[in-house]
Amino acid sequence: MPNNKVISIRLSTGWLAVVSLLGLVSVFFFCEYLIYYPVILRCAWPKLSAVRGGEVADGRSTGSTLRAMVLSDTHLLGAVGGHWFDKLRREWQMERGFQTALWLLRPEIVFILGDIFDEGKWSTPTNWEDDVRRFHRMFRHSTDTELVVLVGNHDIGFHYEMDWSKLQRFEKVFNSTSTRILTKKGINFLLVNSVALHGDGCPICQSVEKELVKLSRDLSCSLQNSPPSSSIGSDSAVEGCEGAESLPPTPPIMLQHYPLYRVSDASCTGEDAAPPEERHLLFREKYDVLSKEASQKLLQWFKPRLILSGHTHSGCEVLHDNSYPEISVPSFNWRNRNNPSFILATLSEGSHSLSKCFLPEESTVIAVYSSAGALLLLAVMARCLCFKSVGPLLPCLSLCALIGKHKYL
Repeated sequence: MPNNKVISIRLSTGWLAVVSLLGLVSVFFFCEYLIYYPVILRCAWPKLSAVRGGEVADGRSTGSTLRAMVLSDTHLLGAVGGHWFDKLRREWQMERGFQTALWLLRPEIVFILGDIFDEGKWSTPTNWEDDVRRFHRMFRHSTDTELVVLVGNHDIGFHYEMDWSKLQRFEKVFNSTSTRILTKKGINFLLVNSVALHGDGCPICQSVEKELVKLSRDLSCSLQNSPPSSSIGSDSAVEGCEGAESLPPTPPIMLQHYPLYRVSDASCTGEDAAPPEERHLLFREKYDVLSKEASQKLLQWFKPRLILSGHTHSGCEVLHDNSYPEISVPSFNWRNRNNPSFILATLSEGSHSLSKCFLPEESTVIAVYSSAGALLLLAVMARCLCFKSVGPLLPCLSLCALIGKHKYL
């Protein structure tokens, strides 16, 4: 064999290795970083349609709008469950998805509807601190964005597992009580600890229900335009509202982890709905959804204009009593779904508009990796065939032998 031909083939082999390496790096960079940008760029804030000509019930202008991003069920794995690589991969995916969405969409407020952690219900103080540290790293945000976190059953345990210590450490980390009304730009957000709505008289349940009754009274008095210092209205109305907190007189947007009672997901549609084989499975009260009694109490006390919930890991739209729309927000974790998503909400005092933003599908990422691997394999096999025609003693024969050693014996 002429020396110059051997040298040429060796150079060609070297270039193949360099190009292959660069190709693999490029594919990795695309799948683990760049892919989030073109996918999330397809999302846009929904336009707000006016209600009653852009006015709320009492005739006042809707004023400025608020841009809110809503996600749910991040389920950060703890020290017990899940493989270390699974934890690393899922947390990287959620971090990139969240940070890219923040950078491109710039929401003013972000709500996470519970089940922040997967093992909060049993994690030790040390493991809890590690989970919290990772959460703050993944969901870091600028001072221009407010992050509001609700409690879920995996954060403090199901009803039979929760206790004051778990609830208080959760509230301490996120610097808020688990049941309250948050007001932004004249919009009332009712944040509910739905894990404690079993109605069996447990101490936490009693405390949460007592707070809900108080908040219902505050809101009702505000809707009557009868704040504590007001002299408008009947004496009985003024007397009944003494000491009530003044809130914007608009129905609230209710956020919680558990959905309100529904029989199943049979009526749910869309690409983020539960798989067809699961939609007709009956939900268990106080486990999959709230009880009928608790659901009716919330609707009667607050008459919310919109309800946002999580827990089921799938999307669904339900209209309760032909008056109260509820949106179930799918899980944000690829461990639970092939196509995680979140809600973009444009809100005002008297109106709201929602849209869904889907993140990259895991099946797409796997397909890209598989295609890149197949192309690399074909390139190596093509070079091996070339080498075989030149001679069996070329440097990369051993690499070819890994693909089909019997062909070269």
